[in-house]
Amino acid sequence: MNIVTTLKRLLKPIILIISSLILCYYSYIGIALVIFLIYLIDNFYQLNYYWQQDNNLNEFIKNLNKGIENNIFQFIYPLALIEKNGNILWNNNIFNYLKTSEESSEKNILSIARGLNLDRILNPKGNLHQRLKIKQKLYDSYATKIEIKDKSDDVYLVYFNDITELIGYETTKESIMLIEVDNFTEALDTTEESNRPLLVAEIERTINSYANNLKAMIKKYDTNKYVLSIQDNYIKKQIDEKFKLLDEISNIDKGNKLEVTLSIGVGRGGVSPLENYKYANTAKELALGRGGDQAVVKKNDDIKFFGGNTKEIEKRTKVRARVVAHALTELIYLSSKVYIIGHKNPDMDCFGSAVGLSSVIKQLGKSCKIILQNDINAIEYYLDNLMKESKYDDLFISAEKGKNDLDDETLVIIVDVHNKSYVADLDLMDKAKRKVIIDHHRRSPDMIEGDILNYIEVYASSTSEMITEIIQYMVDKPKLTRLEAEGLLAGIFMDTKGFSFKTGVRTFEAASFLRKAGADTIEIKKMFTDDLENYLLIADTIKSADVKNNIAIAISPKNVDTVIVAKSADELLNISGINVSFVLAQVNDEVYISGRSVGDINVQVVLETLGGGGHMNIAGAKLSNSKVEDVLRDLEEAIKKYLKVGD
Repeated sequence: MNIVTTLKRLLKPIILIISSLILCYYSYIGIALVIFLIYLIDNFYQLNYYWQQDNNLNEFIKNLNKGIENNIFQFIYPLALIEKNGNILWNNNIFNYLKTSEESSEKNILSIARGLNLDRILNPKGNLHQRLKIKQKLYDSYATKIEIKDKSDDVYLVYFNDITELIGYETTKESIMLIEVDNFTEALDTTEESNRPLLVAEIERTINSYANNLKAMIKKYDTNKYVLSIQDNYIKKQIDEKFKLLDEISNIDKGNKLEVTLSIGVGRGGVSPLENYKYANTAKELALGRGGDQAVVKKNDDIKFFGGNTKEIEKRTKVRARVVAHALTELIYLSSKVYIIGHKNPDMDCFGSAVGLSSVIKQLGKSCKIILQNDINAIEYYLDNLMKESKYDDLFISAEKGKNDLDDETLVIIVDVHNKSYVADLDLMDKAKRKVIIDHHRRSPDMIEGDILNYIEVYASSTSEMITEIIQYMVDKPKLTRLEAEGLLAGIFMDTKGFSFKTGVRTFEAASFLRKAGADTIEIKKMFTDDLENYLLIADTIKSADVKNNIAIAISPKNVDTVIVAKSADELLNISGINVSFVLAQVNDEVYISGRSVGDINVQVVLETLGGGGHMNIAGAKLSNSKVEDVLRDLEEAIKKYLKVGD
């Protein structure tokens, strides 16, 4: 039928053309022109007809495509177009419901659909979907590979099927409480042997009585650990009473010289007892990571803290590193973005820690920035190497930019410092609602307040060592680049003075991990070399040293870099007969002091009297609106008092 119609349409113009040509041949020009004119009019009519048909068809296709696009965008299933690493290229409207916030920084699907196994859904073997919970709903997640012309990278369409109503999903009315006696062993050690059974019995009696009052099921599963299953309405009452069990335990007195404390983790609001147990475990890890003697209640993404009035007892175990790592990972997931900030005049321990930690945070799918000011003298060589790599172009921002973009869900991680007076920007600290401290310096009275987690381990060689340990628990096989590994290893190398001070088995284990990650020891050595000008300044400082009782006190030339002060103190210890060194420098209206020791003198205790701090072997201080002559006199007096007390 189509062929016949086409032949009919072609026959008319052919007849008209042939007729016109025949008439022209026999000299009937006028008639031929009339027939040719009829042909042109008919042809114009036909062209206009087909143009209208084609235009209508294009409009129909355009409306159809727009309708399909709108329907996909308004599709009842959450949809996201992602790259292989999880970065989101596009998503429909309902997918925004899955996000924890409206922050544009939430650009990776792993930070939204926590627990999603990309390898499993992108390369399915057997099971074509993964079931997970997002915002109190259950979803089956699927993925389909999309072929896009002129795009070499693989792109996948991931969609989430809401099966909440299908399986009758509800939150359980039973909450889980985990109780751990923080210092059980230490408290027993401070108790006379005859009273130890009484102390153990009193602790158990108090906890069991507490459980009975709550009509809870209680089970002791370790010498100092208990699990309770409690109706949720009793938990609400405990929140109102701020968990009075904390005070009841601390009041136990059976001859123990150390106050007994508890860490309590409560999980509630989950879809099952198992999920509440996971919440409770996370909450207890948070309580332990914050120093113990407190209760933490986790209900889905909401976390509340109670107690925490007793000074923590620090332990140098990998258990604590693992606990802190898991707690920190949880906080990172609950935050819109992460900032990392260190101390003023950052050194390689501070800066290397920040760069290494930022890499792992990005592997968790969260946006991370490092606050960096203009005081970069001690890290300039390493920073220049980073800037040669395009992946670090947007890693650093100023404190002003950070304060402008800060919101209530931003997590600020402070590394290698916990003193208010030494942090790079105190205004940012005051403005931040969520703060985490990771440091290896001895606690100062001037400590930053309002932190929700702190990991201050004075027995660690460096913050870089602590970061190297915890990142191995934050993600499975962290992928550090050579530069990132070198930054962390340089931090350990610097704070241990070439693995000489405060170096333990854990220090070498961390160094071994970083070496396997590709850290080049030659590059690290280059970071700490001096040019001729700096070397001469160090020589002038050493030349000014006054040595008494194996203690050297030297004064650097005015307005030198603080790095020169620290290196001069290190070099003085290489001289025979000098066990302790103090180097002072006048920089504008401030006086900097660096103290080093390889003997029995604790330079940290000496410099604490001048407002400084640090460790037994390495310490420092900064005094504002002072003159070097006055500070020198105060330092000599502090040394005399220390030696007098020692005698």
